[in-house]
Amino acid sequence: MGLLEKVTPQSEGQRRLLEALRNDAFTIVGVFGPTGSGKSLFSLAYGIDAVSSGRFKRFLVFKPVVDVVTGRELTLAEAGEEYTKLAGEYLVDVLGTFADPAGIAELMNTGKLVLTDGHYLKGRTFDETLILVDDAQHVRLEILLEVIVRLGSKSRLVITADPIFQALRGVHQDHVTTLREILLSEPGAHVVDLGVEDIVREGAKAGVRFLLEYALRSRRLSDSEVKAQQVIKMHSPDADVITVVDVEEVAKRHGVSAEHMPRYLVVVKPGHLGRLVGKGGERVSVIEKELGGRVRGMELDLDLTSYIRSVHPVSWIWKRTRVELLGSYLAIKVESENLGPLIGQRGSYIRFLEEVTMKLMGLGVRVIPVSERVTQEGTRRAAKRRAAEGTKRATKSSRPPKAS
Repeated sequence: MGLLEKVTPQSEGQRRLLEALRNDAFTIVGVFGPTGSGKSLFSLAYGIDAVSSGRFKRFLVFKPVVDVVTGRELTLAEAGEEYTKLAGEYLVDVLGTFADPAGIAELMNTGKLVLTDGHYLKGRTFDETLILVDDAQHVRLEILLEVIVRLGSKSRLVITADPIFQALRGVHQDHVTTLREILLSEPGAHVVDLGVEDIVREGAKAGVRFLLEYALRSRRLSDSEVKAQQVIKMHSPDADVITVVDVEEVAKRHGVSAEHMPRYLVVVKPGHLGRLVGKGGERVSVIEKELGGRVRGMELDLDLTSYIRSVHPVSWIWKRTRVELLGSYLAIKVESENLGPLIGQRGSYIRFLEEVTMKLMGLGVRVIPVSERVTQEGTRRAAKRRAAEGTKRATKSSRPPKAS
């Protein structure tokens, strides 16, 4: 049994990744998603299987070894055996119990599996080689381009990267996000996007949540937001407020009626919404009176559908969407029939939402229309409609024919 057969996909995104790796029609496969979503595990398992079976002569892994404190990359030329030791430990850590360490060592000893940093590629050509560039967000753009240039005949390239980590750290227009955009329309290339829902490692989920909360807490507040936060802390002192966003001016710029919008969106820690609002809403009523505007609270969660529910002018649209962190933007998958209510007249709602999202998280917004039902409620509605149509057809067919 091959390694890849031992690794069972735990999410829809991981199933798509597995299909892409097994599809030889793709010369380049780009895998973009958060840490803990299986990018390295599936890619390494596929590569070891491919070289062990003779599909490729070599499996070349470009793995940056980076000091997380200084950000300095440890190169093979500088570190020698230390680099090989650390990179080898990475293989063992990722593959865990799925792989036999002795088998991995044998592949490395025979030159079928090679770990390197990618700094010295000039003049080389890789034929019949499977190349994996792992953690490409830590790899310089020059190295990525050089790897692509050196790709020879009967070879294949897999690139994995975590643009979500980059985006939440405030790094915009980073090279992996741009590379993803290029690969989307490149012949022979295929992009697999993994989201937060594909994370299977609990520590990774906590890390993304902490990073998102850090981004929200460290954003610079406007004068009106500072005032609102002070008033909230005065009347709801036990509520852990992460940040406050003034959405009124943004709504006015995009012609969004104040009737459907709060003046302030207040983001709190999970379990603290009740403390913000107070029993029977008495706390938030006092806060709204003092601030002279409506206040709406939301608890921070990796399921950002609650964010759409709190901000979008159409109260029910969140029920028809699924929201994910993809790349450096917030992706909103919406059932095609509900695209209009999400976007708004002349795109006013989505422009408003994007500006608020950029103000809050530093992320853009992408709308992805889908034909399938993206929520359980959407699935139920579709089933109900199909049943009604079936009943209608059955009733029509059971009617006696008209007399001629």
